[in-house]
Amino acid sequence: MTDKNRYWLKQAQDFIMIILGLVCYAFAFTAFVLPEKIVTGGVTGLSSLLFFGFHWNLAVCYYGINILFLVIAFRSVGKQFTLRTIFGATVMTILIALLQPHFPEPIVKQQTFMNIIIAGILCGIGIGIVFSHNGSTAGTDILAAMATKHTTLSFGRTMLYVDMVIISSSYFIFHSIDKVIYGLIFMVICSLTTDMVINRNRQSVQFFIISKKWQQIANAVVSEARRGCTTIDGTGWYSKQPVTILLVVCRRYESGMLQRIIKAIDPKAFISQMNVNSVYGVGFDEMKVHLGSSQAKQLQEAGEHPDIPADKALTEK
Repeated sequence: MTDKNRYWLKQAQDFIMIILGLVCYAFAFTAFVLPEKIVTGGVTGLSSLLFFGFHWNLAVCYYGINILFLVIAFRSVGKQFTLRTIFGATVMTILIALLQPHFPEPIVKQQTFMNIIIAGILCGIGIGIVFSHNGSTAGTDILAAMATKHTTLSFGRTMLYVDMVIISSSYFIFHSIDKVIYGLIFMVICSLTTDMVINRNRQSVQFFIISKKWQQIANAVVSEARRGCTTIDGTGWYSKQPVTILLVVCRRYESGMLQRIIKAIDPKAFISQMNVNSVYGVGFDEMKVHLGSSQAKQLQEAGEHPDIPADKALTEK
């Protein structure tokens, strides 16, 4: 398989996972949140306000607001972000239109708090899957991206302010402080779950290994664990003797195998193990840094990324 075929296969896998994440989010929203008449943040929250306040079609409102935001912020978010956002908004609109009629009542009846907890977890999982695969759930992150470019506000803080305003606005429709509180609880649970999913997918383990049998350990790690090793020259200050330190990075689920390899060769080896996030490179994650078309063209000409056409590059914002 050529590098170009691998690139497009990875793109196809990403879009499949994005769709699965959107299905999870749409199901949680229509089956648990909407029947309870709770307004959440983002464009789903704005659409809910129009649905509950004016009885407008929810799916049409969702799609229309997203397209409006994209028109406003097109120059700020870039071509690739726009295309992925249109894809996400279209899939979400279809899912909401299909699922909403099937859930006139919440799945767990007379348990509003339980429904909000379940919805927050499922929505967070869905958003986490989408973001982990470089997708977009559309929504007010469009405005947040534009605000981040033109103001000193951070992306996360902008999203927080916008969501709180949307959720608080539901008080003027329902005149119930309880529904506002439920909406805020949903926002917190969803955000925490999203962070857990994203960080869990990227979590790895870093080993520092000091052993007189470092060569045997390094060979075993490469041949059995299929992970690379880096040797670092050091000095043991207690013994004043030179030592060789092995640096190994692996996925968290591989740490047990690595420990067994080390123990089988040298039970007295000194090992330091720590959790690390966002490990990029061969065998790990691909950096999600967005390149401008000129940067991509330079890399392509230099032969750094011959499999990625310059016109397919994302615009960094």
